Amino acid sequence: MIEDEHIIQHAERVIAAARAAMVRLATAESCTGGLLAGCLTEIAGASTVFDRGFVTYSNAAKTEMLGVPADLIATYGAVSLEAAKAMAQGALEHSAAHIAVSITGIAGPGGGSPLKPVGMVCFGIALAPPLLPSGQAPSTTAEVHRFGSIGRAKVRRRSLETALGLLLQHLTSARHG
Repeated sequence: MIEDEHIIQHAERVIAAARAAMVRLATAESCTGGLLAGCLTEIAGASTVFDRGFVTYSNAAKTEMLGVPADLIATYGAVSLEAAKAMAQGALEHSAAHIAVSITGIAGPGGGSPLKPVGMVCFGIALAPPLLPSGQAPSTTAEVHRFGSIGRAKVRRRSLETALGLLLQHLTSARHG
């Protein structure tokens, strides 16, 4: 049970925006381990818009469940913009969703490197019609956030806030765009 009122309110706005846009959501999570799906399903009636969540903590799970190519992970790493995009695309392709968000990062306290420090988290967003202009093929973007070495729980919380914000941004811009 999620008891953070700020996170729950954010999740309520995402669910309401998905209802208004008449679309379904999917999540693909690594470092958050299903927390985002848990936040979204904390909202009563979320089943009308939340299709499914993938917890793909291991590289094998990313490949087996989402179709992320093993050579992509070998080349760029599981924590990369490329992996985040592939995870979001895979969640969209393996669900009935119109929008999928992915989260992959290094929550810490260990596991970081100079190029990929603790607190680095990559997010992907994949969109499909009706969230795109008529005739446009599904589209995927990714971005990286560097939260710093603020502690595992705080990195995961900031990741939840960021993912919810990305979902809300894309849901509301599609509705008003």
